[in-house]
Amino acid sequence: MYKFLLFLAMSSSLVAGDWFNWRGPNQNGAAEATNLAVKFSPTEKVEWTVDLKGTGASTPIVGGGRIFLTSANHEAKKLLAICIDEKTGKVLWTKDAGSGYKPNGDGTETQLGSRTTYASPSAVTDGKQVVFFFGNGDLISYDLDGNEKWRHNIQKEHGDFSFQWTFSATPTYFNGKLYLAVLQRDEVVHGRGKDGNESFILAYDFTSGKQLWKHVRETTAKKESRESFGTIIPAKVHGVDTLVIAGGDFLTGHDPETGKENWRWGTWNKNHREQWWRIVPSPTPGPDNTFLVCAPKKAPVYAIQVNKDNTTKLLWQSEDRGKVTSDVPTPLYYQDHYYVVSDVRRSFSKVDPKTGKVLWTVATPGLSKYRSSPLGADGKIYFMNHAAEVMVYDAASGKLLANNAMSVDDDTYSRASIITLNNKLYIRTERKLYCISN
Repeated sequence: MYKFLLFLAMSSSLVAGDWFNWRGPNQNGAAEATNLAVKFSPTEKVEWTVDLKGTGASTPIVGGGRIFLTSANHEAKKLLAICIDEKTGKVLWTKDAGSGYKPNGDGTETQLGSRTTYASPSAVTDGKQVVFFFGNGDLISYDLDGNEKWRHNIQKEHGDFSFQWTFSATPTYFNGKLYLAVLQRDEVVHGRGKDGNESFILAYDFTSGKQLWKHVRETTAKKESRESFGTIIPAKVHGVDTLVIAGGDFLTGHDPETGKENWRWGTWNKNHREQWWRIVPSPTPGPDNTFLVCAPKKAPVYAIQVNKDNTTKLLWQSEDRGKVTSDVPTPLYYQDHYYVVSDVRRSFSKVDPKTGKVLWTVATPGLSKYRSSPLGADGKIYFMNHAAEVMVYDAASGKLLANNAMSVDDDTYSRASIITLNNKLYIRTERKLYCISN
């Protein structure tokens, strides 16, 4: 909590609890809250709801009393940046944020009509400005009144992306800077990108949009295993500010001022023999300078400890091909434990962070996949499946407290994470945003 209060002192426009980055104020999916609703529906305990005029998977981001979301309007072929009043649900402004840039061999019309729309990355805010990022490379900043401050297109400026699927990593705000990692293949993919493409990390001044540095991140991974859709997680490692990144078969820590790599651990992909192991989950910070990282496709999760001399070691790993694994959801660190939602094993587990001991594993109900990352708050865990069914579990026992069906539009691909603010829940389905309150 001390680190978070220190951060707030440097960023006076943010208030305690603001959800300014994708994984929340503590960068681990956990938040302080009380009296959160357990049982609810599209008509019960709803303080307000907003029709988002399109589909998307971005998680609600909150700062300065405003909620920020993205959406892809399929009919109008527009990429929308949306600002909503946090208290009333009134839409304050909506911007057509897309530049119209179409990557080589890849049409906007195709992407906006598919389940991997350009509107998957979440926004970030410092409470005074907000930055939206879209899968076609558009990176745009607005002030809280919706006035555009600056704009970039990552593909136009740094070369077209080389990804199997639509790139959807969320940028990170930290200490007045914006960071984005583009960890991609070094070859043409489905007509996109180019041979020899590099993976890199970008840093921008959050206020002016000026690019501060670009760091090339080396990897010996092959083909799709070079790709990552994860978000950079800022953390203190032995008291040092560090940007932590998973992808390209490695976990790395970088200097926020220069991008210089300070340490590296790897790999979960022995001898890089698996060529199709892209990474989706972001690293989860835990106790004693450790991070939980997820290998893909039913492979284990790994707890990595960073030593004071910047060497690294494997603290523990889960059972190979076991139930504690995650292909897409990023794990949660809450109340001194890890919580891992397995989309590929249809299970949910509580794990001791120091030993890897599994305290309990329960089955997740239904047939839909679970790809939202869990929220921990008020002694409970919240996450959602593709059908927009929100599960509520008791964090201590793993008991399922409620299964809340939030779909009114036959949702089939809801995957945003649930957040909490001011003891309310904010739930984004494919096409709607709900504010749930007791």
